[in-house]
Amino acid sequence: MPPPSDIVKVAIEWPGAYPKLMEIDQKKPLSAIIKEVCDGWSLANHEYFALQHADSSNFYITEKNRNEIKNGTILRLTTSPAQNAQQLHERIQSSSMDAKLEALKDLASLSRDVTFAQEFINLDGISLLTQMVESGTERYQKLQKIMKPCFGDMLSFTLTAFVELMDHGIVSWDTFSVAFIKKIASFVNKSAIDISILQRSLAILESMVLNSHDLYQKVAQEITIGQLIPHLQGTDQEIQTYTIAVINALFLKAPDERRQVDVESNVDILDCPLTEMANILAQKQLRYIILTHVIRAQRAINNEMAHQLYVLQVLTFNLLEDRMMTKMDPQDQAQRDIIFELRRIAFDAESEPNNSSGSMEKRKSMYTRDYKKLGFINHVNPAMDFTQTPPGMLALDNMLYFAKHHQDAYIRIVLENSSREDKHECPFGRSSIELTKMLCEILKVGELPSETCNDFHPMFFTHDRSFEEFFCICIQLLNKTWKEMRATSEDFNKVMQVVKEQVMRALTTKPSSLDQFKSKLQNLSYTEILKIRQSERMNQEDFQSRPILELKEKIQPEILELIKQQRLNRLVEGTCFRKLNARRRQDKFWYCRLSPNHKVLHYGDLEESPQGEVPHDSLQDKLPVADIKAVVTGKDCPHMKEKGALKQNKEVLELAFSILYDSNCQLNFIAPDKHEYCIWTDGLNALLGKDMMSDLTRNDLDTLLSMEIKLRLLDLENIQIPDAPPPIPKEPSNYDFVYDCN
Repeated sequence: MPPPSDIVKVAIEWPGAYPKLMEIDQKKPLSAIIKEVCDGWSLANHEYFALQHADSSNFYITEKNRNEIKNGTILRLTTSPAQNAQQLHERIQSSSMDAKLEALKDLASLSRDVTFAQEFINLDGISLLTQMVESGTERYQKLQKIMKPCFGDMLSFTLTAFVELMDHGIVSWDTFSVAFIKKIASFVNKSAIDISILQRSLAILESMVLNSHDLYQKVAQEITIGQLIPHLQGTDQEIQTYTIAVINALFLKAPDERRQVDVESNVDILDCPLTEMANILAQKQLRYIILTHVIRAQRAINNEMAHQLYVLQVLTFNLLEDRMMTKMDPQDQAQRDIIFELRRIAFDAESEPNNSSGSMEKRKSMYTRDYKKLGFINHVNPAMDFTQTPPGMLALDNMLYFAKHHQDAYIRIVLENSSREDKHECPFGRSSIELTKMLCEILKVGELPSETCNDFHPMFFTHDRSFEEFFCICIQLLNKTWKEMRATSEDFNKVMQVVKEQVMRALTTKPSSLDQFKSKLQNLSYTEILKIRQSERMNQEDFQSRPILELKEKIQPEILELIKQQRLNRLVEGTCFRKLNARRRQDKFWYCRLSPNHKVLHYGDLEESPQGEVPHDSLQDKLPVADIKAVVTGKDCPHMKEKGALKQNKEVLELAFSILYDSNCQLNFIAPDKHEYCIWTDGLNALLGKDMMSDLTRNDLDTLLSMEIKLRLLDLENIQIPDAPPPIPKEPSNYDFVYDCN
């Protein structure tokens, strides 16, 4: 007979004694269990003791988390959180440097536990740490020369403890003084500082900016781009990541009026406050440093750096939102002058006639004719074409940039189309407006960055005006595709669809420069797009004859079983998941995998992202598949209901799923990407005997069914199919037949 579900068998350790094996009744109060353990070792004052996990986490057992204790868990009897907090509060104020250092080291480790953190914070521990940072550095200035390693370690542990304590969200960030902010900023501004101190300082500044508007203002006054650039020029990718994260945080919280700064201004970038983000990010120096020392450095870009570069890319493009959502004022002479300039560059108008009434009529007629050649919908008043948002004035900005910086191409496109028949001309004005709108949709201009995405494009870091250059390449592509399609005005939407497909396919290759992007587009002509579409149609061909449908129905269960086995095999391999929190870069990792017999899910925390599979025996926790009640996704997940910030993020919602088991227990997941989300939800549903309903399953089923049907329809009569693949032929004696295309 199996033991009751409320009884958990564990081992409990106590220093200097043999571990005890005992059964814990989860219905009993935790204090009664601790008293029973203390009595077994003849320890008085059981209220001064607590239980904690004996693994690397050392987290305390509380009434809230006791249900997480599983059979076979190893626990440790230790000092209670309140006692521990009191002792450490006293020890970190010791006059002995060695004792103080050891106490701070312990504090940095224990502060990860929310139970301990609450007790330490109740003793006004945060204030004590900030005072140590503010005044302690001066106190030990004289000792730096003779005790520099000790001093650096003390400060590092102090800042680490502070970061861990603040991460729990118990104390408001608004409570910190200007002196503390200045001190943290001074660590960032120093040319030579311990790496760990620099990391913690950058992390603190980022959290201050993200969590408090008032602190944003103060941090922005203390940090300039000139002080952050050296950290980007270093070789430590983690420091570079923290630095870009600080820039992103300041950028994200900057008021709109401070983001939109004249990019042509001559402000010295090294002394420029980080609030003037548009100016800074448009400057060649910062962009070039990120491109050279981060993107093109001789090392792989890790996921966190890729995420921060993606965030920077999104925030940079979001500077365009104001112009994208601004309608043109037909009465604004300065805006009308831009249209006049487009006409002047295209047609090089001679000196204007005098202002007699006859000349005025002649001039209006000439303008109307030229505006028609420029491809505007409203020939009489083209300003009306820019009253739709999006793309608003951004389209006109792009057109002017193209006309000024790529004048030959601009004039050629306008004159080419004005010389064609009316129905075959590619309207430059209308095309530019629709293309700008399409590019804004592709790059998601105006949307906040995703919590999980790391999809940045290196080519957008290669030019100071990357969006405008992107537009210039695409408008020339549009004109080329129009000619290849021999399109008429009725085909306008079809052409735009083809151009969007060309751009999207080129972007998926992640070109490293705008020139490479242009080269990719050259290979994606309209003819090539037709070939790709034809190939995809053939691959997805759905045979509708009755015998074929019967064959599909017959082999579909076999294919579904194959997909099911693949999903379960992937669950056996396991996946590394992130634990998202308010400060994303400080995420912890955890791993989950299915046992080979498909009976148990093994999971546990990791210190860092693993390389390859994690063995079962290194994962501390287990969940029997038989205990799983249900699998829920998206908004139905408990952790999506709890975390307001994540709840609002569409991408995170689409990657969230939870396993519900026992009465009130759940195991919460946020998949690293959509593919892993489909793998895990399919696999878990398969374990529960439910249908696999993901998009990935539908695609795999279509692909495998199509392949299987085509194989079965092949004329293979009298053709012997070998069981083993043919041998690989030997290498030729020479390669004289090879032609070098270069």
